[in-house]
Amino acid sequence: MSREKIYVRNHYRYDAIFIFSILVIFVGLFFNSPKEIYQGYIKILTSPSHLLTDYMAVGGIGATFFNAGSLMLLASFVLWKRKQLLTGPIIAALFTLFGFSLFGKNLFNTIPITMGVYLYSKIQGVRFDTYTMNSLFGTALGPVVSYLCFGIDIPFVQGLIISYAVGILIGMLIPALSSSFLRFHQGYSLYNIGFTCGVIGLFIQGTFKSFSLEVKNVSVLSEGNITISILMYVFFICVLLIGYYLNGMKFDGLLELFKSSGRAPSDFGNIYGRGVSMINMALLGMIYTTYVMIMKQPLNGPILGGIFTIFGFGIFGKHVRNVLPILIGALIAYFLNIYDPHSVSATVTVLFATNLAPIAGEYGILAGMFAGFGHVSIVSSVGLLHGGLNLYNNGFSGGFVAATLVPVCESIKNSRFFDDKGEN
Repeated sequence: MSREKIYVRNHYRYDAIFIFSILVIFVGLFFNSPKEIYQGYIKILTSPSHLLTDYMAVGGIGATFFNAGSLMLLASFVLWKRKQLLTGPIIAALFTLFGFSLFGKNLFNTIPITMGVYLYSKIQGVRFDTYTMNSLFGTALGPVVSYLCFGIDIPFVQGLIISYAVGILIGMLIPALSSSFLRFHQGYSLYNIGFTCGVIGLFIQGTFKSFSLEVKNVSVLSEGNITISILMYVFFICVLLIGYYLNGMKFDGLLELFKSSGRAPSDFGNIYGRGVSMINMALLGMIYTTYVMIMKQPLNGPILGGIFTIFGFGIFGKHVRNVLPILIGALIAYFLNIYDPHSVSATVTVLFATNLAPIAGEYGILAGMFAGFGHVSIVSSVGLLHGGLNLYNNGFSGGFVAATLVPVCESIKNSRFFDDKGEN
C-alpha cells in the first residue's frame, strides 16, 4: 500500500473520537441517574445559553456530559459518513465543539447554523466538506438561537420559527465573512471564526437593542467536582501514552514542533505526525489543568471548555513553547489590574487567551507577553458589544489584539536595529 493511501486511510478513522464521546456519556452516569440526566438535558436544551451559562449549574454534571458527548458523537459520525479527512483542524474543531457544549452549545441551537452553512455550500455549488470548519466553529452563535426561542417572552412555536430562521441566516453568513476576516489578523489569532461570529453578534445585539431586546451577560456557574480533576489527568496521561506509542516509543519531533510559530493554518498532525501531536496535546491539557488547580478554581463547564479547547488546538497551532508567554502576560495583567485573578471569569480568559499563541511563536516571548496582557485588557469590553451571544468572546478579542500587535512586531522586526537574520 502506498504512503499516500496509508495517510488517507488513517485520516478517515474516527475510532478514538467515537470512543471518547461514548465514554463521556457513560461517565455522566457516575454523577447522576438516567432520570436526572434526562430532566437536566431538557433544561439545557431550553436554556437561553448566552455567556456565561454553565450547563453543570443548569442541568447537572451528568446531563452536561451527555450533551457534550452526544453532540461530539453526532458531529463526528456525520463527518465520518461524509468521508471527511480527520485532519488537525477538524480535531481542533471537534474538541472545541465538545468544550463549548459544556457551557453554551447544544443540539437545539447548533442545528440551524449547520443547516445555514449547508445551504450556502449548495448555493455556491461546492461540496459541504469545504465549509466543515465553518459549520463546526460557527455554532459559537448558538446562543442567538436559544435566546430568541427561550430568552424572550413569546410563544414557543413562534420562537422556534424565528430562531431557526435567524440561525440559518447566520450559518449562511459565516463562510462568506470568515475568509475575509482571516486577512484582518493574518492568521495570528487561531480563533478566526470567533472573530467573525463576534462581528455578526455585534450586529445582532445592535438590532436587539433597537427593539428593546438588549442581551446582557449572565453568570450562571457551578462549583464543579473534584472527581473531574482525577478523570482529566487520567485522560491526558492515556493520550500521552498513546501518542508516545504511535511515535515509536520516543519523543523525536517534539522539539521541532515547539519551534513552529503555530500561525494558522498549522496542521501539526500532518507536519510532525499524529503521535508527537498527541504528546503535545496531552502536555497542554495537564499544564492548564494544573494551573486551574493551583488557582483553586472549580472544574466547571466554562473552565473545562477552555482546557479541552486548548487540548484540541494542540494539534493545530498551540504548543507548550508558544502558549506560556501568553499565560505569563495574562497573569501579569490580572495581578496589576483591578480584577480578581482567582475568579472564574479571569481563569476562563487566561485559558482562551492562548488563541494568540502564534504571536509568541513568531515574534518571541516578549511579544507573547504583550499579547496576553493586551488580551486581558480588552476582552471584557468587547463582550459588551455582543452581549454574550458569541461564545467565542476571546476569539473576538484576540482578533483585535493580533491585528494591532502584529504590524507593530513586523515593524520592529524589519527595523534597522535588526540584521537580516532578525537578530539584535
